[in-house]
Amino acid sequence: MNNKLLTIKKKHSGRGSSGQVVVRHQGGQHKRYIRLIDFKRDKRDISGKVIAVEYDPNRTCDIALIQYVDGAKRYILAPEGMKVNDTITAGEGSDIKIGNAMPLAQMPLGTIVHNVELTPGRGGQMARGAGTGAIVTAREAGFAHLKLPSGEMRRVSEKGYATVGQVGNIEWKNEEVGKAGRNRNRGIRPTVRGTAQNPRSHPHGGGEGRSGIGLKSPKTYAGRKAVGKTRRPNKYSNKYILQGRKK
Repeated sequence: MNNKLLTIKKKHSGRGSSGQVVVRHQGGQHKRYIRLIDFKRDKRDISGKVIAVEYDPNRTCDIALIQYVDGAKRYILAPEGMKVNDTITAGEGSDIKIGNAMPLAQMPLGTIVHNVELTPGRGGQMARGAGTGAIVTAREAGFAHLKLPSGEMRRVSEKGYATVGQVGNIEWKNEEVGKAGRNRNRGIRPTVRGTAQNPRSHPHGGGEGRSGIGLKSPKTYAGRKAVGKTRRPNKYSNKYILQGRKK
């Protein structure tokens, strides 16, 4: 653990600037430190050595501590198969090797990538969770076509950087929480069914005994539709989606 790459995580317990609850079911979290992750991979054309693979309580995957030849240290997401003493680089001349980062324009078709930039230079935003990876399927007109874990096919600028490999800790999805106390330590408070509440607290509330929701379709606590097509029909990124995700 490198102290220069840590910062305390401030607790908000789901409350906004007015002190009122704006996100329900949050509070009581154990003290945590934020690990500053290098999503941009902007240490270009300089090799780094993996000196540790560590647990990060703020994400589902493990993180790797990299020491570069100039002495700088950075945390990156640890891909599947990365081990201590491995060497990685980032830049246009990098090899197609697990942990190396380069523009999508240089990735051979069929390569599995993660930490994909949507806007070149902004840092990776896609495929960052445990076990996730996008497949480069095609390239045309300055865009790479990626198949995402959800089944969605999406166009991404081929100037954007991505890291070779699949995010590690694949078995995370099979993990069982085990008891309510563990979720309380994670800052997750109990979630009460809408039908068990009163009508003032939830659209599903009210009624005698175990009655249904009494609506044509389920609603969120704020009255928005909870099932069906809930994506905005005029969302800016629609033009980049070639095929929607699997339902």
